[in-house]
Amino acid sequence: MIRNETGFDLWEEVQGSSFFTIAAQHRSLIEGSALAAQLGKSCPNCDSQAPQVLCFLQTLWNPSQNYMVSNINYGGNYRNGRDANTILASIHMFDPAAKCDSLTFQPCSDRALANHKAVTDSFRTVYAINAGIPQGTAVAVGRYSEDVYFGGNPWYLTTLAAAEQLYAALYTWQQEGSITVTSVSLPFFRDLSSSIAVGTYASSTSEYTTLINAVKTYADGYIAVIERYAEPDGSMAEQFSRNTGLPLSAYDLTWSYAAFLTAAARRAGEVPESWVNAAATVLPNQCSRTSANGPYAVAPTSPFPANQTPIRGVPPPTTTRPPCTIATAVSVTFRTSVTTQFGQTIKIVGSVAQLGNWDPASAITLSAREYTDTNNVWVGEVTLPAGAAITYKYINVASDGAVTWERDPNHSFTVPRTCATAATVNDSFQRQ
Repeated sequence: MIRNETGFDLWEEVQGSSFFTIAAQHRSLIEGSALAAQLGKSCPNCDSQAPQVLCFLQTLWNPSQNYMVSNINYGGNYRNGRDANTILASIHMFDPAAKCDSLTFQPCSDRALANHKAVTDSFRTVYAINAGIPQGTAVAVGRYSEDVYFGGNPWYLTTLAAAEQLYAALYTWQQEGSITVTSVSLPFFRDLSSSIAVGTYASSTSEYTTLINAVKTYADGYIAVIERYAEPDGSMAEQFSRNTGLPLSAYDLTWSYAAFLTAAARRAGEVPESWVNAAATVLPNQCSRTSANGPYAVAPTSPFPANQTPIRGVPPPTTTRPPCTIATAVSVTFRTSVTTQFGQTIKIVGSVAQLGNWDPASAITLSAREYTDTNNVWVGEVTLPAGAAITYKYINVASDGAVTWERDPNHSFTVPRTCATAATVNDSFQRQ
């Protein structure tokens, strides 16, 4: 069953029609049909609905301002529509065999490039760390300019997505041996080469070489932004401060690292498998709000494979543990990743007497015995009552006694109440 309903945006904030979500749905229908064919089946509902989804996707284009509106039908107009979810959509729809197709919003298409400019430019004046950076030069990129979540800061993954789109575009241009500049993409290219004009430039021309080098430099600039604002050990949180560039929100965000890997792969010329086939770029004569009902049956109950069941008459192995004494106290090793300078000391202070009852003067000093240039870790052991629920923070104490606290929220930990007499907690220092 394929139902025509609104959904949610990439950020799980807006219930409506989201460009990223619609683009992903279109690709899923195309690939669903292809998978069915490989299995000797068919998916007629995939085939009938994919063109309608693609048609609807085109209606989100804003022709007067040259960007893709990220969300519609959400019962409000409190956003201008410029959102990095459209850049993320472009890189997730990337197919090197689709060339610069605008319908599927390929990274090198004129619409995707114009949208890249519109979205990235929207952050040039809202973040202090972007102040004074001219157009055509990389900046820190957030989700959308009106964002207020955790202060509304730039994100590592969206900044990396801006780089990845450009690397994907470069790959396609170099494979095709030409770059086409249209009236839609001209403002994007003019930021990089003020004399460029509408036209197609073959790889033998100086204009082609100029644009390839300029786009490569521009893309590398976004990587340089990440290099500047990542931790010294390369770790990346979810966001970094719009004012200071310090990491914020969830630390070691998996998506941040995944975004770095895919951007690096595109830069190295590694590209995904093709998915765009002839059906993927077919538009109906008229967009229609359609749904499709398909057959549904309850899955049959299958017997468990006999060769994977216990042999009859043989008792299952025992899992009974020998008796042990429940520990009343546990030695907890606290480890925190934090870059420090000579003369600074990391301490831990918290909600119980063993951690100083939140008094910095009674905080427990950690050791730098494991600290190296590549492993910035402070470590210390504290004996705590088994079962105790504690909250705590790390503090950085300078040589003159000045104390720098971690930002909120507090760390929390419940000491295990088991036979074990030792436990380990791994943290990262939450910079202000």
